[in-house]
Amino acid sequence: MHRRLSVGLSASALAVLTVVGTATAADAAPADKPQALANWTQTSASSYNAWAAARGNQAAWSAYAFDWSTDYCSSSPDNPFGFPFSMSCARHDFGYRNYKAAGTFSANKARLDSALYEDLKRVCLNYTGGTKTSCNSTAWTYYQAVKAFG
Repeated sequence: MHRRLSVGLSASALAVLTVVGTATAADAAPADKPQALANWTQTSASSYNAWAAARGNQAAWSAYAFDWSTDYCSSSPDNPFGFPFSMSCARHDFGYRNYKAAGTFSANKARLDSALYEDLKRVCLNYTGGTKTSCNSTAWTYYQAVKAFG
């Protein structure tokens, strides 16, 4: 009986370890989370487009536990002078919130701010003449603000 009891305990211990191990693995974010975050926070239009597609299908990324929340352009207007800056600000928030959560914000802040500026300038490409100049000036002002205070 002594032998049978120790085998039973070993099997129970193994079952508990298996359940705990499975729960831990299921709760953990995928190993490529830092790579996905990096891919979506570069200065290029393709990075912006990849982020926008992922944002539109957040359920597919739920295992990664990204923070998709946003206050858009914070205390600045989301669409200053009618320029639609809100989605650029949302991507900027995404980068800030997720790099802060990862503990690597300071190493990435300058790139995140530059990505915002590039996104805003791409918005301005939709305009011509004085309107485009005004848009670019507003984009520059937003960039300088996040660079200094973000």
